[in-house]
Amino acid sequence: MSGPSRGAGAAGPRRGGGPALPAALLALLLTCCVRCAASATSNIILVLVDDQDVQLGGMIPMKKTKETIGDAGATFLNAFTITPLCCPSRSSILTGRYPHNHEVRNNSLSGNCSSLLWQKGPEAEAFPVYLSKQNYQTFFAGKYLNQYGNKDAGDVSHVPPGWDQWNALVGNSQYYNYTLSVNGKAEQHNDSYEKDYLTDLILNRSLSFLDERSPQHPFFMMLAPPAPHSPWTAAPQYQDKYNNVQAPRDGSFDKPGKDKHWLLRQTVNPMPNSSVVFLDNAYRRRWQSLLSVDDMVETLVKKLGSINELDNTYIFYTSDNGYHTGQFSLPIDKRQLYEFDIRIPLLVRGPGIKPNQTLKAPVLNIDLGPTILDISGVNLSTVNMDGQSFLFQMAPSLRNGTARPYFLVEYTGEGNPVSDPYCPKLGSGVSQCFPDCVCEDAYNNTYACVRTLDKDQNLQYCEFADSESFVEMYNMSSDPYQLENIVKKVEPSILQMMNQRLIKLQSCVNSSCRNYI
Repeated sequence: MSGPSRGAGAAGPRRGGGPALPAALLALLLTCCVRCAASATSNIILVLVDDQDVQLGGMIPMKKTKETIGDAGATFLNAFTITPLCCPSRSSILTGRYPHNHEVRNNSLSGNCSSLLWQKGPEAEAFPVYLSKQNYQTFFAGKYLNQYGNKDAGDVSHVPPGWDQWNALVGNSQYYNYTLSVNGKAEQHNDSYEKDYLTDLILNRSLSFLDERSPQHPFFMMLAPPAPHSPWTAAPQYQDKYNNVQAPRDGSFDKPGKDKHWLLRQTVNPMPNSSVVFLDNAYRRRWQSLLSVDDMVETLVKKLGSINELDNTYIFYTSDNGYHTGQFSLPIDKRQLYEFDIRIPLLVRGPGIKPNQTLKAPVLNIDLGPTILDISGVNLSTVNMDGQSFLFQMAPSLRNGTARPYFLVEYTGEGNPVSDPYCPKLGSGVSQCFPDCVCEDAYNNTYACVRTLDKDQNLQYCEFADSESFVEMYNMSSDPYQLENIVKKVEPSILQMMNQRLIKLQSCVNSSCRNYI
């Protein structure tokens, strides 16, 4: 806070009549004040896992994470990704924007994933850039974007702006035999568990960063382990865990895709035994791979305590999207509009957050960036983001705010230009196909949904950009597993309202994405 100006060179009378402070002592006090103010700013850690569902038991292996973050802070029951696929979702987390504004559509370079266009535009305005301007020391380790390190998009020498320490995986999730970009230089890793297992490497480098950081400045760390993404490689000590576990058989498991868009109507129902065996194995291995992440979180929390930074650090734990294993006879993947793919875990602890909170208001992954910037002291009116801070929800003593009543989920399908060898009968345009001719994606698996979630409405309304102009609508209160498409039963006035909300959200930018009137 600045006081009234006395004019240049005007010392004015000193109250109390004491002697003037020596210049050296005054400089020392000023330096101390600056350092104290800097160290009083909270540190922030974001742990972003890959493909972890919350609907199908994905958090069950995370006992240490729930104890050290969730029980010590807030657990959000209604956290959503605004697009259920890795690269566009991660791009939304970094920019705080819907895909129609950052223009990353899928995991391909042609879909703008880590492309030169992305680098010149949205990436230059991602939230780490603002943190760097706030004098945060920034550290990244793990998976960034699926096409990161591509030779046609800057190769490993490209280090996104805002990062002081950069340890990014080249390409998609791996656990062994991968390349890292370490501050712009390629670093090869092989198949030694002690040296190369990526989840543990991320932890070890984060611990080194904490030891080497400057205590005069706050820090931000983003840790992005590969688990539980395929190839689901568990650490050796966990490869025999959960041997008797099966994917949940309730809800929409192996249900026909009746009254749903064509991609779900083409599934084999009931699933052949080969698909069920495959998805059960994937389910177990996903849990096994997560146990090292659980260890990582516990070790990190203990480290923060040992260096007296735990009480001054916000820790976020979340995933880029959900996942399915057999729902509507789709063996494994994400990319669908249904709850199992769009709901994500979200746990947060930190200063001002009371322990053991369970919060029901919806939050989105585009809200992570604004929340982190809000904590860092950035004026959110100066940033171009579609999301909003949810600091007020978990720490009402620090902020005021209002939860959103509805939001957008959007996805642009990705297909092969030629027929998939596993499913030639469907022709070109499909992708992610299994030998039983079940395809998880297609060019016209392109949709936009409006999801309402408040005390009055719990609905989902989706429109497809396909030859059928297909529409799906679900009453999530009476039909939480989305078994019945009620679009032909609902009142026309409700359909019109949902359609108008969708039209508005599909073209929203920045503050208009948060204007719900």
